[in-house]
Amino acid sequence: MKPILRNIIAVIVGLILGSTVNMILITIGNSMFPIEGIDINDMNAYASIMPTLEAHYFLFPFLGHAIGTFIGALVAAVIPVSYKMKFALGIGCFFLLGGIYMNYLLPGPTWFTVADIVLAYIPMAWLGGKLALKFSKKS
Repeated sequence: MKPILRNIIAVIVGLILGSTVNMILITIGNSMFPIEGIDINDMNAYASIMPTLEAHYFLFPFLGHAIGTFIGALVAAVIPVSYKMKFALGIGCFFLLGGIYMNYLLPGPTWFTVADIVLAYIPMAWLGGKLALKFSKKS
């Protein structure tokens, strides 16, 4: 397979798998810790209650962002022939932009916003890239 095609596939598969893992974890969190009396599909109502939520409501969103980014970056770094870490970090940057946007739409407590932006994206993409590099050195 041509390298450019593998690179395109790496990005697409990394984004799809990372997003899927993210949404699965957020859905699990919403079922484990439902927010009573609010329609989570109503963005305005959801945004108004976000700053008042307790810490456990933010566990699964953080895990979704971190693990989703990690899986997406890992997959995106395993598939291409070269520039593996660049693909991993590219996925991390993409998810970081999404995280910044979501924190703008649904602003939570400052501690969560800082932890999410600083810890969930670029560091997890870097870890995914490093693990992918270890896989490729063994094969």
